[in-house]
Amino acid sequence: MAPDNPELSIIIISYNTKKITIDCLNSIITSLNNVETGLKPVSTNKLYYEIIVVDNGSIDRSIEFINKLRTKYPFIKLIENKENVGFAKANNQAVKQTKARYLLFLNSDTLVIENAINRLLEYFKRNENKIHFLGPKLLNKNQTPQPSCGPFYTLPVVFGALFLKGDYWGLTRYSPSKVKEVDWISGACILTKKEYFDKLNGFDENIFMYMDEIDLLYRAKKRGHKVFFFPEAQFIHLGSASSAGKTYPILQVYRGFLYFYRKHYPKMAVFFLKILLKLKAAISLTIGRLSNNRYLIETYEQAFKLVEMDR
Repeated sequence: MAPDNPELSIIIISYNTKKITIDCLNSIITSLNNVETGLKPVSTNKLYYEIIVVDNGSIDRSIEFINKLRTKYPFIKLIENKENVGFAKANNQAVKQTKARYLLFLNSDTLVIENAINRLLEYFKRNENKIHFLGPKLLNKNQTPQPSCGPFYTLPVVFGALFLKGDYWGLTRYSPSKVKEVDWISGACILTKKEYFDKLNGFDENIFMYMDEIDLLYRAKKRGHKVFFFPEAQFIHLGSASSAGKTYPILQVYRGFLYFYRKHYPKMAVFFLKILLKLKAAISLTIGRLSNNRYLIETYEQAFKLVEMDR
């Protein structure tokens, strides 16, 4: 397979994350070439790969630094958007630019540990008869396990996430120690074949960010596709590096839940989802007012209005 016809395309979305994007790129190159960063890249186990970075209108000189790295590594391609088009649309853009058989969607705030990409890809290839989407074990910065897969967000699961600290009890998200079939894996790192992604028409571009991988894998499951978690490949995931503060991610999660339910669930389920979201917002607002916590007040006032206005 010629270098200009890569087998694997690694897709990264960049948005004002200059340093961590460069760190991510260097970790990929180091991992796949098994050499010190900066040396001329070579194929490993006859694997030819490309990296496609889509920059969503960064203003932190990200493009300048990515282009410097591209002078050393011409297999890094760059798509420059003039504005932030969102996670889903940017990933879809990249997929349209590649002919690679395999796709690895990787967040810019990840670091590859040792030969994790090769491990992930080799396991996928060995099990192509039963696996359609594969995710690794994600670790926090201190290398403790990060919950990164789980069940679909049915109403009981949403209740657990909002009111019962579901991640802590392993009700909503978890990090298995063995290979396991799951409903969904974190969008921070997803390996699949281009043909599967294309048949699903890619990520839903109506979702700006958050819940995009849940929607994709929900549609995949409906087609009979299998999603697996593979803990023997490990990546560090810093988390929410391109989100300014906590308010924005929470509002996007609210929007994601509402959109996902309107798209995939009956009206009665949407009705009960709204009750749960408004109850969570009301409780948090009350706590915020009693403790004079401006963050809670401002965040959940917006969240409550968001649900009220949803039609």
